[in-house]
Amino acid sequence: MRPLDRIGRLRVPDVRSRVRDAVASELLGDPRSLGFVFALTAFMLLIGVDYYAPTLTEVPTVLWPLYADSAVAVGLGLLVLTTLLPTVGSGKGLDGVPANRPLAYLYTLAFVWLVTFGLWPLVALNLAFEAYVSAPDAWIYYWGVLGTHLCFVALALLFPAFGYTTPGALALAAGLGIANVVIDYGLGYHPPLLYEPGAGLATATLAITLGAVWLAARSFPRLDEAELEPEDG
Repeated sequence: MRPLDRIGRLRVPDVRSRVRDAVASELLGDPRSLGFVFALTAFMLLIGVDYYAPTLTEVPTVLWPLYADSAVAVGLGLLVLTTLLPTVGSGKGLDGVPANRPLAYLYTLAFVWLVTFGLWPLVALNLAFEAYVSAPDAWIYYWGVLGTHLCFVALALLFPAFGYTTPGALALAAGLGIANVVIDYGLGYHPPLLYEPGAGLATATLAITLGAVWLAARSFPRLDEAELEPEDG
């Protein structure tokens, strides 16, 4: 089979699911590789916190979770990885990950936040392309940001290999995503940028957010009563 034919097979949902499950098992289902991904994610969280820390005093404390967009996304991703540690560490692999409602909410919200703010810089930075690529540290503030944030998306796309979602979790993610857009661009508490964003970025962010919720609904299996753990009833 030619390479292009193999790539073309990824259009088939079952093929995509098998590829995703194999990659997730390789990266997250083995204690050593999970430890590496966990450490890398923790490092990205530290970078995100350092990026937002100088401006946090300008934002009401209650709004911090909806202001520090990327840092919160990575923090949620790190929480997801933390939930895998007991199961993977005991040698059960991803097949042994519990299926319950709190985890479904966590996995769904983490997925939406990672996808949204993994793709967001593609729009936000390119709206002021010349300013970013001509900056003294362009390799960090443009190419570095784009590269690391796309890793958010790659990580999130592995979550449906072991996680579930519910209508309530999807509704919560959508509601928080819309609230985030209102706070960032309606109230002006947007992430630090080299320009003042307008309606264009706000509209794009909303579209990316709703697209991420749609993708979560398409990607995750639903958590129904048959899949609940005994303690959930």
